[in-house]
Amino acid sequence: MDNTARTTAPPPTPTTTAPTTTAPPVEPPADPGAVRRAAWAGLIGTALEQYDFVIYGTASALIFSDLFFPNVSASVGILASFSTYAVGFAARPLGGLFFSRYGDRLGRKWVLVATLLLMGGSTLAIGLLPTYGQVGLLAPILLLLCRMAQGFGAGAEQSGGATLLTETAATGRRGRLASLVMTGAALGTALGAVAWILAQRLSDDALMSWGWRLVFGSSLLVTVVAMVFRRKLTESPVFKELKQQHERPASPVKEVFKHGRKPTLLVLFMNFGISTQSYTYQVFMASYLVSSVGVDKDFVPEVLLLGALCGGVAAVCFGTLSDRFGRRPVYSLIVGALVLLPTPTFVALNSGSKVAITVAIVIGFILACQGAVGVQMSYFPELFGNRYRYAGVTLGREFSSVIGGGVAPLICTALVSAFSGSWIPVAAYMSLVAAVSLIATRMAPETVDRDLNAPTDSTDGADSTDPPGAAPAQPAHR
Repeated sequence: MDNTARTTAPPPTPTTTAPTTTAPPVEPPADPGAVRRAAWAGLIGTALEQYDFVIYGTASALIFSDLFFPNVSASVGILASFSTYAVGFAARPLGGLFFSRYGDRLGRKWVLVATLLLMGGSTLAIGLLPTYGQVGLLAPILLLLCRMAQGFGAGAEQSGGATLLTETAATGRRGRLASLVMTGAALGTALGAVAWILAQRLSDDALMSWGWRLVFGSSLLVTVVAMVFRRKLTESPVFKELKQQHERPASPVKEVFKHGRKPTLLVLFMNFGISTQSYTYQVFMASYLVSSVGVDKDFVPEVLLLGALCGGVAAVCFGTLSDRFGRRPVYSLIVGALVLLPTPTFVALNSGSKVAITVAIVIGFILACQGAVGVQMSYFPELFGNRYRYAGVTLGREFSSVIGGGVAPLICTALVSAFSGSWIPVAAYMSLVAAVSLIATRMAPETVDRDLNAPTDSTDGADSTDPPGAAPAQPAHR
């Protein structure tokens, strides 16, 4: 009998598998080339939009009353000019409704190319129009139609650039990069001011006969340069992911009204006061300085040029600060300052001192025209979920532009006329609308570094406005 000891292997130890945890998806690193192309495309495209609006607004303040409305008093002529200016803003929500449908379905790039061509073509057409002296009443009618087409194209321009840049930029740098859209706007204002500075070197006869046409015709050059950059654009990573997942909404506008009402209303009221003050500084004050204060017409484009240059730098600075300290604190600080700014602004304007006037206009550009809007460029897209972001930002901003910047020069001119030239009602009006925007800002959530692939809005709480069947939002990844 074999007594050899046998070694019995121990029974196998059951293996336990540790529970696996699925890490939440992390946003892919931003493509530097795509970011660079998006930055240039947004900057140059918005420069064209603002160039078109500035040369039109300056012409409304300085010469259009003589060219298209000559058979009325000077004050009524300016009101009529500003009325055609306001019509362009009235067309912007219509353009926003039309183009935002395609921005969330076909892509950001397609819309930005289409709006560029429409804006540039409309501005060029204005430079070819006959005047009242040539065709009578047909002249202001044609001017009105061109202005409507210009506004229709602009309806999705800044919002599209902001959405594309915000979705393309790396987390932690969205504020700085998206603010380049407003640096482009400042560039457009500066180019418009330079165009009028050069035009005003002509004799009065030359300016009124062909010089103003050359100013509007120059938009063709800006359009061509912008188109070169926009053709090289790539779609944002957020839209590419939606496209791959077949999550693009059939009707983005309908989804905004159904699920995104709260952030859209916040955008509307947060932009209302800013838009009003921005176009008051850029358009109304040019007319006020000439007609009420009595400054030389040549001085107006020069001070607008300096204001635009300073504002372009301010947009990037405030956008960068919002990356560091948060969107809401920085935006609240700017809007709060705008509540207090109108009265000292008009005191400076009515002093007649060119130094005081320049300082007042420059501060207005830094805060209202570029600084606040520079923060908006990342703040507003971050308020929305990924399915209807383009539509939500566009509709909120453009409807507020109608009740804000679109009618601001008209209302301010009417107030000055109604109150015997007093600036006090205008200052009160400017402070009131800024206060509305300040209240709306304090009601808005903080959004810095939010996950832009989330389908839910940043305003979602107990009364969630998620689209039916949407997955819950992932936390932001820093």
